[in-house]
Amino acid sequence: MTQNKTDSYMKLMQVPPGYLNIMGYVDESEVNGPGCRAVVWVQGCLRECPGCFNEESWSFEINQLVSVDNLAEKILSNPRNQGVTFSGGEPFWQAPALATLARKVKAAGLNVMSFSGFTLEQLQSDYAPAGALDLLDKLDILIDGPYVESLALNSPDSPVSSSNQRVHVFNPALEENITWASDQIEIHIFKDGSRIITGYRGRLELGE
Repeated sequence: MTQNKTDSYMKLMQVPPGYLNIMGYVDESEVNGPGCRAVVWVQGCLRECPGCFNEESWSFEINQLVSVDNLAEKILSNPRNQGVTFSGGEPFWQAPALATLARKVKAAGLNVMSFSGFTLEQLQSDYAPAGALDLLDKLDILIDGPYVESLALNSPDSPVSSSNQRVHVFNPALEENITWASDQIEIHIFKDGSRIITGYRGRLELGE
């Protein structure tokens, strides 16, 4: 496991400054946070939780390299996007670049939410990934805690996918906007015929 972590850290260092290594992206999602929003799935996670929705996101190998500037422009080019959600993978392994992205979209009036397998307390500790506090400072909402298969929830009354996870609302204006639920799914079909199926009830699926 130590060697795997070392390899993963080395692969993280291959991501150039100002870039993100992502697994996927969609606009206009309504099942990954409040309102209509863009979703960025980052590439790379060390947890490998049983029952994980996005096993394809575990590897730290380069998948899609995208510059923060271009991604911000893409998010803001769609007037229906009211916010952006960072998912994964583990967003906080790429916290510095995501903090920059969050700063850019928040300056344009969008809200920012992130999922994390870390708890809030871990992200605030001395052992947190680099840049964690900076990213936390930019978030309006954080969903924290690893997915635990034995505690799974698929309910219209739950915004989290397992009962150990918590919703931290840092922006009081969004207190009444916890409208998504763990039993929702959504299908995005692109012009080339590929699709993304997202939502808690099942995996992030990418297919032809």
